Amino acid sequence: QMQLVESGGGMVQAGGSLRLACAAPKGSSSSYAVGWFRQAPGKEREFVGRVTWSSWSNGTTYYADSVKGRFTIIRDNAKNTVYLQMNSLKAEDTAVYYCAADIRNPYSVVHVIKEAYDYWGQGTQVTVSS
Repeated sequence: QMQLVESGGGMVQAGGSLRLACAAPKGSSSSYAVGWFRQAPGKEREFVGRVTWSSWSNGTTYYADSVKGRFTIIRDNAKNTVYLQMNSLKAEDTAVYYCAADIRNPYSVVHVIKEAYDYWGQGTQVTVSS
C-alpha cells in the first residue's frame, strides 16, 4: 500500500500561480509514475498531467492540452515528491486536485485514464477567482 499526501492547494486570483506537492512515504515501491488529475463540482475526474519513473533523470512528462504551457510537473526522487507547478491560472482550473501513482507501467508516458493508477492521494482544493 502506498499513501500519497497532497499539499499546497488554496485560493488564488486568475493569472496567479500555485505549486502542489505529492509526497510518497520513504520505502515506497521503487518505481512508479505519478499522474495528476482534477475534479470540478459536477464533473468527471480529468487527467491533467503525468511524469514517468526514471532513476537517472526527472522522468518524461505529458500534459493535457488544457494545461500545456501553463502547468509543469517536476519530480524529485530524493524527496519522494512530485510537484505540480501551476502558472497563469484561470477560473476554469478550479477543482480538487489529486495525485496518483502508477506502479504497473512506470515508464509509459501516456496514461490518461483513472483506471491506470493504483494509489491515490486525498486531494487538495484549488480555487481560482476571476
